[in-house]
Amino acid sequence: MSKDNFLKGAAILSIAGAIVKILGAFYRIPLNNILGSEGIGYYQTAYPLYVLLLTISTAGFPVAIAKLVSEKRALGDHRGAHKVFKVAFLGMLIAGLLTSLFVFANAKAVVRSWGNEDAYYALIALVPALFFVPIMSAFRGYFQGRQTMTPTALSQIAEQIFRVAAGLLLTYYLLDMGLPIAAGGASFGGSIGAIAGAFTMTIIYFSKRGEIGEELRNSPENEESASKIIKDLLAIAIPITIGAAIVPIMNSIDTLLVFKRLETIGFTKEEANSLFGQLTGHAQTLINLPLIFSTALSISLVPAISMANTKKDYRDIRNITSSGMRITLLIGLPAAFGLFILAEPIIGLLYFKLSPEEIASTGRILSILSFGVIFLTFVQSLTAILQGLGKPMVPVINLAIGAAIKVFLTYVLTGIPNINVKGAAISTVIAYFIASLLDLMAVGKYTRLKLDVVDIFIKPFFASGIMALVARLVHMGFTTIIGSRLSTIVAIIIAAVVYFILLLTIGLLTYEDFKLLPNGDKIANKLVRFKLLKR
Repeated sequence: MSKDNFLKGAAILSIAGAIVKILGAFYRIPLNNILGSEGIGYYQTAYPLYVLLLTISTAGFPVAIAKLVSEKRALGDHRGAHKVFKVAFLGMLIAGLLTSLFVFANAKAVVRSWGNEDAYYALIALVPALFFVPIMSAFRGYFQGRQTMTPTALSQIAEQIFRVAAGLLLTYYLLDMGLPIAAGGASFGGSIGAIAGAFTMTIIYFSKRGEIGEELRNSPENEESASKIIKDLLAIAIPITIGAAIVPIMNSIDTLLVFKRLETIGFTKEEANSLFGQLTGHAQTLINLPLIFSTALSISLVPAISMANTKKDYRDIRNITSSGMRITLLIGLPAAFGLFILAEPIIGLLYFKLSPEEIASTGRILSILSFGVIFLTFVQSLTAILQGLGKPMVPVINLAIGAAIKVFLTYVLTGIPNINVKGAAISTVIAYFIASLLDLMAVGKYTRLKLDVVDIFIKPFFASGIMALVARLVHMGFTTIIGSRLSTIVAIIIAAVVYFILLLTIGLLTYEDFKLLPNGDKIANKLVRFKLLKR
């Protein structure tokens, strides 16, 4: 059952993602406290170009590999599926080499054009990652196409363990040499992680050679040429890459616009860098946390929808689409509401070395950005659905429309002194709202899905609203007793428990949902015993 496969795959990747983000918290939170707003500004300045180049060299190809591999396997063409991987691997190797050489040769000129030359070390340290990530992505795309998500999950964990360990050690060691060099040490942790992740995927692939070889021996000869495979890969990858590149391009423009506009309205270079660090290093980091689950969901959605589409199983397509949308909002809505209600306390809890003024400023930015979680997670899942349906250009166009509006609004709003850097946050929320609305209309058109408004929208909104209210009341009640930091932790825990109970009470989590999780049937049976869940 492709619905079961996609949800199991999403569950595996979500668990791995949770582990990765927990490890990441041990990296980014102390890293932010070590480097401060200024140092994290250097670190974050390098990232938009890095992500853009990485997107160009990798974004579309793992999806394209997964889609073609899953389609060929659905038809029993295992030789064709493996040939897709071999051709794509060579292409990814070349792409990684070219992008890493480009940054190595042009790093100084790039940071000079940004007006932030101290970000040089943070950028040059990412060169090895630009080479190894494409290699790792080729392996991941192949296994995802086989609807086997464990290799991707293991490589993500290995990548993050080495990234965290190397990044923190280098940052501590290089701190006495100045913030720019220390930020470079933090960036180099990403390169160490990429090498570890690629090495892990290589080991897993060779450990599966016996199983893969058996499939190839039992599969008929494949006559498809490499040029035909390249053409098919590019037909899928190029639109997806263009779509995926829109956000990094948008962020790169943000980097340039925010610095220039803040200086225009009277902020010094150091002040502008600090505000940019608050936006991208502190607030944006927290916004990205819920994306581990929606990203896992979207990765699983593409091959599942693609396989159902190849078989012309329209009922399965609608079932998978409906489940994907429901689970996405069960993730995005509570995360957004929680971050909004506890924005400043969460910043104070995690980034305790910031000054009170920086905590308050970053909290205001986070409270605005929090609403973007809803629309960003929704865009991810809807984009994956449209890609699986063979309509990759639709979400590209929709996101481009949102991005164009964002650039305009960032320029205008950031130039208003009372709004300043918060203008970039406001424009981000509006951009993703527009893109998600357009994507939703497109999914409805191509799947002819009749939305269950109550289950997909109203019930999650109600449960998330109650959860947020509980979080606020608990935090207010406990702050005078145990202090803001501890009361924030207590509020989050109690709110999460209340949200989980609400999901069971109003029927948003079903017995079948639990069965798709590791040992989920045992959990479900216990909940049934306590009359919290129906069979």
